[in-house]
Amino acid sequence: MKNIILASGSPRRIEIMKDHGLDPEIRPADVNENLPFYMTPEASVMYLAFKKAVHTATLHYKPDSIYISADTIVEYKGQIIGKPHDSGDAFHTLHELRNDTHHVITGVCILETGSAQSSSPLQSFKRKECFYETTSVFFKDYSDDELLAYVNTAEPYDKAGGYAIQGTFGKYIDHIEGDYDNVVGFPWERIAALLKL
Repeated sequence: MKNIILASGSPRRIEIMKDHGLDPEIRPADVNENLPFYMTPEASVMYLAFKKAVHTATLHYKPDSIYISADTIVEYKGQIIGKPHDSGDAFHTLHELRNDTHHVITGVCILETGSAQSSSPLQSFKRKECFYETTSVFFKDYSDDELLAYVNTAEPYDKAGGYAIQGTFGKYIDHIEGDYDNVVGFPWERIAALLKL
């Protein structure tokens, strides 16, 4: 098995990889996540995943290695929803999403390096694979008081949409259509297929 480098510090992504018997090298990518205004949600997550993978592979190049990165957003009525900035933002977002359907979209990029590094980082990759996965999430109704209690915890602030399916707010999910791991932020089934695991 080639050396696997995860361009993310997400505890959830690390846990999914370890749950499947992999122990990746962790190299979080610190990139500007501003997006061109014209990008679709699907293009946005693939763009950021690719940017993170290239950034990490350029800074921490290793031959015969696989770099994996991901970026997750929530899409609701055509709008991209990222991580909330504060409790007011988290409250507003989850108030909008309640008793309705939204989509969790994760972009993934896998870059594989060859045996020698080229003078151009992009030419150093013998394989480049980017894709996105979409899962529909159906929220139950919940009260403003329940929502207020939740946003006053630390949980919403490092998660797209302000919640984690595996966290305390998961009890308000009625059901999903699609990949559970994608809602966590790492669609393992498709990643494993590309890694041939």
